[in-house]
Amino acid sequence: MKRTIRTTALTVGALTAALGLQAGPARADTSAPRIDLRVLVVSDGGPATDAIAAELTTAGTPYTKVDLTSSGRPTIDAGFLADTVDGRPRAKFQAVVLPNDNPFPAGSAEMAALAAYEQTYAVPQVDAYTYARPQAGLQVPTSGGYSGSIDGVQAEVTTAGKAGPFGYLDGAVPFEDNSPSVGESYAYLSTPAPGADFTPYVQAPIPGSSQQGSLVGEYRHDGRRELVVTFVYNQYQQQFRLLARGIVEWMTGGVHLGASRNYFAVHVDDVLAADDRWDTQLNCTPGDVDCTNAAGTPSPIRMTPADVDYATAWQNSHHFTLDLVYNGAGSTDQRVDNNGVDQLADRLIADRAEFRWVNHTYTHAFLGCEQNTTVVPWRCETNADGSTKWVGRATIDYEIATNRAWGQAVGLPLQNDELVTGEHSGLRILPQQPVDNPNLAPALTDNGVKWLAADNSRDPDQRVVGPASTVSRYPMNVFYNAGKASEETDEYNWLYTGRAQGGSGICEDNPATTTCLSAPLDTATGYKDYIVPLETRIALGHVLSGDPKPHFIHQSNLAEDRIAYPVLNGVLDGYDALFADNTPLVNLRMKDIGTELQRRAAWKSAVDAGRVTAYRIGDTVTVQAPSGTAVTATLPTGTTAGGAAFGTAYAGELSGWTPSSGTPLTFTLPSSPSSPAGTAHTAAPATAPAPRTKVPAGVRKQVPYTPGN
Repeated sequence: MKRTIRTTALTVGALTAALGLQAGPARADTSAPRIDLRVLVVSDGGPATDAIAAELTTAGTPYTKVDLTSSGRPTIDAGFLADTVDGRPRAKFQAVVLPNDNPFPAGSAEMAALAAYEQTYAVPQVDAYTYARPQAGLQVPTSGGYSGSIDGVQAEVTTAGKAGPFGYLDGAVPFEDNSPSVGESYAYLSTPAPGADFTPYVQAPIPGSSQQGSLVGEYRHDGRRELVVTFVYNQYQQQFRLLARGIVEWMTGGVHLGASRNYFAVHVDDVLAADDRWDTQLNCTPGDVDCTNAAGTPSPIRMTPADVDYATAWQNSHHFTLDLVYNGAGSTDQRVDNNGVDQLADRLIADRAEFRWVNHTYTHAFLGCEQNTTVVPWRCETNADGSTKWVGRATIDYEIATNRAWGQAVGLPLQNDELVTGEHSGLRILPQQPVDNPNLAPALTDNGVKWLAADNSRDPDQRVVGPASTVSRYPMNVFYNAGKASEETDEYNWLYTGRAQGGSGICEDNPATTTCLSAPLDTATGYKDYIVPLETRIALGHVLSGDPKPHFIHQSNLAEDRIAYPVLNGVLDGYDALFADNTPLVNLRMKDIGTELQRRAAWKSAVDAGRVTAYRIGDTVTVQAPSGTAVTATLPTGTTAGGAAFGTAYAGELSGWTPSSGTPLTFTLPSSPSSPAGTAHTAAPATAPAPRTKVPAGVRKQVPYTPGN
């Protein structure tokens, strides 16, 4: 979409007057300004500025948003942008994000104030989505460029981009093309205007030309720096998710509150147990609650020793660790039925150090209300007075403690304060059970549980249940009751097609469902051709959004056709193809994910309440936060905190959590030519990445979790 953009011509005198500054020589060294670590986001309600704001929110980077469409918005003038604190000039924002290179009317005093502010304090400006034109350092598209759709185009990071803000990428920036009938990405591709000091960072081929056109580039003019983005995007699109980190690092000079890493963890539920199998004729799962009156004959799916060998080899080849969520009774029953033999358990126990292990209760019992499963959907049983019948505390205690004892007896390396209940039961589930089982929290206290898994599709926000905090998990649409690709596809067809096509009609009854099919998938090819790419894209989207929540599948998906691996390979191999080796996936266990979520929530609460102050003077960053609230920051390599090394390396910089006692924290940045001691502030350049060695195909890039960082 093309927008009309107006230009304001400014003289040096106008720049000075706009900020109310005295003309004359530069400030003395003793008056180096204070630059507050906060971003100004000026929005016109479009998706691009909202996407950047969403990235700042996720990372925990403070920002102030001014909505140009609001009649009650503040006026952007000298007093809004800067003032004096303790006799020292203060810039209230370290960066400015605009919807385009100039969203104001011609002759706007607000644009004049912004331009003067940026020039005076060396504050960079991001043009979130702008038309290619000389005022933005580019030729107009009609001069040998292009304007139109770039769906499915593969852009590339330039050499300058890799040496600068986008050094965490391997090079390719593929643009999504999820639907041939929907335009997803519109762009202006163009080359630098004659005489412009413009450096492309991300570019793509100009159709019908041998030239490359800029999509993201830096324009330097009049003592100002602009990051010029000439394609439209929203916060969910892969191309933005790939570039979001670089946009933030460019505009903050790699010095900002908040941090962003890419996470992926996979829980495999029901290990040692057997999962009931989908019946393609009955369209339900014999042995489970969706088949009434004992319909059908159960045909359980259970891993074999060969499946364990495959999982171990797969992990080693990908440098990735699975979390095995186990039910000890599955092995006990197997041995009872087979004269003491359970080859699966024997192999898993022998290879126990290869995996992480999580308590999933002993028998996988439902721990919420007592269920009436004679009807579909099931209902909660009630007492004579109409109150809900709850599974008792003693039963919950037994399930947790007995499974823990079983695991300890065979030497599993357990984290005893982690728990995944069967079907996340005990927690509320709508519509049947709108509240938690009141016996759950006391049982968690009895057993020292601090981290309790929840289903992200129905309980997405971390919350407290007795002594425990929830860790929401993303369910993958790789079904628990499918060991073969054809079974998965048949059930998928049943769930996501209309009644006239032989489906359940769920999509007809719930129009908001986004995975509905227009026609049934071929059961021979549908899994590989449709379900795997879709589930890969969804999971990779979670990864690229910086969300640490784990995903979960079931042991049945590692058995028979081993249908989980194509999706997992798609995520891991897809990630490797996009990111440099300095930006590995972070693969955490459940308690560490819970800790990360807790810290983020506490930090967000403090920032939203205005209880965090942070600023930079020269090479010193000072941050003050409430006592007990850990501080998150991203800073250049070589930064120290209180004389000690700060953070851990990620994406060419350092980031981490620093405990706060409520007194100011001081971080000392490495000296750089851009901000020598005693001079006026200029934005520090993003740290150049170390030379990269490409990881061989199939080898996982992984980083451990370091407590306190």
